[in-house]
Amino acid sequence: MASEFKIGQNVSARDIIGDALCEMAGGNNAIWALTSDCGANLQRFAREFPDRYVDTGIAEQSAAGIAAGLALEGAIPPIMGMAPFVTMRCFEQNRTDIGYQNLPVRIIASCGGMTSMGGSTHYAMEDISIMRSIANMSVVSISDPLIVGEVLRVGRDHKGPIYVRLALGRNEPVIYEPGSIAFRFGRGLVVREGGDVAILTHGAMVNLAAAVSDTLKTEGIGVRDVDMLSLKPIDEEIIVKCVKETGSILVWEDHYLTGGLGSIVAEVMAKNGSCPVAFKQLGIPELYPGFGPDKALYGKYGMDEASAIAAIRSMLKKK
Repeated sequence: MASEFKIGQNVSARDIIGDALCEMAGGNNAIWALTSDCGANLQRFAREFPDRYVDTGIAEQSAAGIAAGLALEGAIPPIMGMAPFVTMRCFEQNRTDIGYQNLPVRIIASCGGMTSMGGSTHYAMEDISIMRSIANMSVVSISDPLIVGEVLRVGRDHKGPIYVRLALGRNEPVIYEPGSIAFRFGRGLVVREGGDVAILTHGAMVNLAAAVSDTLKTEGIGVRDVDMLSLKPIDEEIIVKCVKETGSILVWEDHYLTGGLGSIVAEVMAKNGSCPVAFKQLGIPELYPGFGPDKALYGKYGMDEASAIAAIRSMLKKK
């Protein structure tokens, strides 16, 4: 399937999910598909495996509870829904029904960060903080739509629950050479090498970081772009290495400044006694953003490409 795509092509991660689940379900009766009224990409699955498809409607708590029950009977049940609702609305079910029992439920969430254009009620600004706080829960953030299929296939044998965060989940560019990424839990990806500063990102910001690297390269600044796609477990080694080899760390994400990748990186540095010369975060400030396209909101709240370039220039003056 990967050979059908090329770098730069816009692809729907949601469609990749639907196809991957159908492929997996064909040879494994344990694979189910659940959704809380977000199953447009699962219609092929519903046709081919109607006895293993459940749409609870707008009832995320029910979807989580049903998935937990299925998992207790030996199923591997992914849930497809919107990030703010599959994390906040059913936190108790995620924590107690799924996490506490360490069940192989896969919670796949579209509309991560401010990508939905639906206003603060429909933005997932706290989801990483929430989901990584649940014991046994792994957390993955998707930058390239093709990677989500790899995550599901690798995750088939993963013993505990997984939260998979998409950006919007449709019409997003392929970043990596198709078929070139072997996803592993607890491993980040160095997208570009550079020795002056490291940008640690995930999700939608990974592609934006490439443009920042290109701009700063013309100024003689070497930027190391790192896709921290596995947020829990986190790749501590790659973070410590970035601190040691560049001295300057910029964490850039579509999430609140508190509780997301920035907090994770700070925890890792404290744990390992790894002290950068300069450290800065770009993300959503502690407020409730209004409506608008995600790119416009990034500019409004100081987390767009221009802001990242300015932050890096400022950090390097301190070295």
